[in-house]
Amino acid sequence: MIDYIAGIVTELNPAYVVIETGGIGYCINISLYTYEAIANTESCRIWIHEAIREDAHLLFGFSGKDERELFRLLISVSGIGPNTARVMLSSLNPAALGNAISEGDVNTLKSVKGIGLKTAQRVIVDLKDKIGKQSVSGEIFTFSDNTAHDEALSALVMLGFAKNSATKVIDNLVKENRSLPVEELVRQALKLL
Repeated sequence: MIDYIAGIVTELNPAYVVIETGGIGYCINISLYTYEAIANTESCRIWIHEAIREDAHLLFGFSGKDERELFRLLISVSGIGPNTARVMLSSLNPAALGNAISEGDVNTLKSVKGIGLKTAQRVIVDLKDKIGKQSVSGEIFTFSDNTAHDEALSALVMLGFAKNSATKVIDNLVKENRSLPVEELVRQALKLL
């Protein structure tokens, strides 16, 4: 599975970007939010979600892991496919979309083209508990950019701990001390789990 693609931007428009790396040009579907984030760059790193079907192998790209995670949550909802999720992320930035879901704001979700009342309600019911509360910095997933946080969480999940409980413990540890190394985060989290 592809986690990200880094390379030279050879073609860019609001619907997709072509990134060349290793002599291969990858056509990646993007949201307007990602388009704006990479608009003035010659090279970039795009976080990837692969959608493999019988008739197509599609790549969806995101400027950050938090946007990709929100995309994956959206496509887990019955009736929301990758293209609808991409439209939602193009209509609302990830922070606004996360807020609308966590606050149960049906009207904001209905403002997205193709999202009716029932779909908006289903998104809220299915994802309200999964979406983290918005942080002061405006990011949906407060510590998603913290490498030590991500590595510690990954280690705990591989050790067999539930992702939700491990995430809460690590979030609290990082709030107390952002400079903890991965090993110490895991050690302290093991004591609390």
